[in-house]
Amino acid sequence: MKLEIAVVSAAGAGTAAAEGAHRVELCSSLELGGITPSQGLMEASMEHVDGRLEIHPLIRSRPGDFQYSASDVDTMVHEIRHLLAQGARGVVVGALTASGDVDVPALQRLVASAKDANPDAELTFHRAIDQSRDPFATLDELLDLGFTRVLTSGHQATAGAGMDTLTTMVERAGEALQIMAGGGLTVDDFPAMHKAGLSAVHLSAKKTVSTLSRGAISLGAQDGSDPTAYSVTDREVVRAAKAMVNALSLAMPR
Repeated sequence: MKLEIAVVSAAGAGTAAAEGAHRVELCSSLELGGITPSQGLMEASMEHVDGRLEIHPLIRSRPGDFQYSASDVDTMVHEIRHLLAQGARGVVVGALTASGDVDVPALQRLVASAKDANPDAELTFHRAIDQSRDPFATLDELLDLGFTRVLTSGHQATAGAGMDTLTTMVERAGEALQIMAGGGLTVDDFPAMHKAGLSAVHLSAKKTVSTLSRGAISLGAQDGSDPTAYSVTDREVVRAAKAMVNALSLAMPR
């Protein structure tokens, strides 16, 4: 079972690499569910990881739903091409119709863009699957479209709650598609995920830092919010997650 960390900075990518994660999903604005990282962030992250792990940028041109216009898809096609050219090992994409089915034409364009840029690029379908009408029908379509893996919480708010569906997904996908658990995961959830045969676990491993927490005077909002707060990758969480993955691999090899 592999460990993937969602990061929003080059420093976070470097932390994940230093602590032995296998991959990072690189994005911006994680508080909005994540959007495509800039080319500058990708370049800096490549320098920080120095070849120690794979970088898979999220390709999502805007926050909100996963129903994309032709212009949205055009934007993501360009983002895929540029980020893969910078050294990304793969990309993380997803698109749905208004009825909650896979938007096949949109995905065909995104997949073609990735394969044109790098025939060996890996393709991850993100948690749009958890908003789909039928996760099993979605899984079948992703197999036909040539995806490498899918990130899912088992059609529930958290992967722990979606354990039954995740187990069925693993059985249904077999060796053809990797199933990666993500969404509300903690290190304590890893043994159950490993036992069910999940190929990887995905977590943000983040903590909030703030100027106010260090005793500074705020000139910001008066409603109790903290305008100085932002998230960073928590080294200790990544270290604990990697230690658990290693322990499970030794105790229960798959």
